[in-house]
Amino acid sequence: MSEDSKSIVFSKTVIEVITIANDLCIFLEEFDKYELEFSLLYLQKVLPLLYLKGALMPDLENINQESNERFVIQEQWEDIYNRIKQKTGVIDAFYYVNANAKTATQASIAEYLADIYQDLKDFLLLYQKNTLTAQENAVHSTKELFETHWGIKLLNCHKAIHSLLYKSSDSFTGFSSN
Repeated sequence: MSEDSKSIVFSKTVIEVITIANDLCIFLEEFDKYELEFSLLYLQKVLPLLYLKGALMPDLENINQESNERFVIQEQWEDIYNRIKQKTGVIDAFYYVNANAKTATQASIAEYLADIYQDLKDFLLLYQKNTLTAQENAVHSTKELFETHWGIKLLNCHKAIHSLLYKSSDSFTGFSSN
């Protein structure tokens, strides 16, 4: 492949996404070890950073799609989902308004975070294959999935977390900002 492609897959932006994605994946894999307040405060800070870096991911064209792979299986997704759902319990559900609809849709923090985890973990594992073709596919796929899948889920999830941290409700009393 070209030197341009090689410089893109090793660019500062890609390395930053790898760093943040890896940190988030490890955190979600150990979600049940943390207090809920700590978890939500962590997510409140890391999700906007991940969104910003995801939006800055470089474009790669002429990708060999045959080298694109997915690694996270259903059981792994369910494990992450269950860890988060068990901790978030009754505060897991939230509503958002789809830009194309006029009604609110119910969603789940656990489901959205598990979906984000799956896309990012697949990115990390493909990138680690240590071939330029795999790394190109990892960057290309992550950019594409950010635009079509996990970017909007991240925003909706972050909004729900913000509401939990700063608003009171009948079922949730909120947390301090410390």
